[in-house]
Amino acid sequence: MRILWITEHYPPSRGGMAESCDRIVRGLRQTGVELDIAHLTRRARPWEVRAEYGGRLLTVPLEDNPEHALRRLWTVLAGESYTHVVAFGGTYGMLAAPVLSAWLGAPLVTLLRGNDFDTGVFSLRRRAALLDALRASARVCVVASSHAPLVSALVPEVPVTWVANGIETANWEILPSERSAGHERRARAGRRTIGLVGQLKNKKGVAFLLEALRDYGFHLLLVGELEEGVEVAMEHTRLPFLDRYELPAVYAACDLVALPSFYDGLPNVALEAAALGVPLLASDAGGLGDLVDAEIGFRFRAGDPHDCRAAVDRAWRATDEELAKLGLAAAERVRRDFTVGAETEGYLRVFRDVA
Repeated sequence: MRILWITEHYPPSRGGMAESCDRIVRGLRQTGVELDIAHLTRRARPWEVRAEYGGRLLTVPLEDNPEHALRRLWTVLAGESYTHVVAFGGTYGMLAAPVLSAWLGAPLVTLLRGNDFDTGVFSLRRRAALLDALRASARVCVVASSHAPLVSALVPEVPVTWVANGIETANWEILPSERSAGHERRARAGRRTIGLVGQLKNKKGVAFLLEALRDYGFHLLLVGELEEGVEVAMEHTRLPFLDRYELPAVYAACDLVALPSFYDGLPNVALEAAALGVPLLASDAGGLGDLVDAEIGFRFRAGDPHDCRAAVDRAWRATDEELAKLGLAAAERVRRDFTVGAETEGYLRVFRDVA
């Protein structure tokens, strides 16, 4: 296989999408797949084509003229031979992929994460490019099983496959020093601590959760960028956005990690926290519904204030021993069912099917 992978999310870009892209690409390359990445970047970076392990990285700065950038990309790709073209996130990736797939004569596989689909279908700016990419696809992959019927309802002629996110757990652990620092932070709080990590926005259900927590004595640990206008009236600690390998000490400071999303894919935070033995307080939105149940945490119906409050109440009343049991079950589930190996094999099966 030789794959052209088109994305706006790849390191050095930050965030969960870039982390997921890097993880999936490395997993595929390690199986022997040759994979060229066209990184459509919004940063001020020079045009560059350089060799990487298992393929090439084509840095394509969109700058203030993305139409020129995408046409120039074709100048680089013309005459190349690929077995597949992949669209992975971003408006311009979705826009370019069907055209390049047709010009290269290679089938298109579109990988939908969460936001690309959940809000993209309702966006005047993004919807046309999204639907064009879906209709042109030989296969669409989703990270949440609940997204499959939604995609199929829009493009019933296109097969849809669910491939869950994975996590590398071999070196994902809390070091003794990090655990000690986490315990110290929890002791200073003097009460049970709930962590909120990542994009702390209302559309992620932050204000919705804060309302449910109002009458309980939790301490809140907020890690990331808090959206302007979100008022936190309860006792809390604020930390800035942290890179992935700075987070184990944060997870060690949490009795629970909360993901109250109204809609979502499968956030890396959920897998990271669960893999380290932290129970989850989460909605059933998107891929969270595939991961979280009563065996590993406290699940509630997305957007349902009464069910959310009931889940918060169960978490408040749980003993330390019950939380520890949930955490052990969470770590075991992730190690068993949400591995990078399973994720990689899922995508390989898709590529073999549409070869």
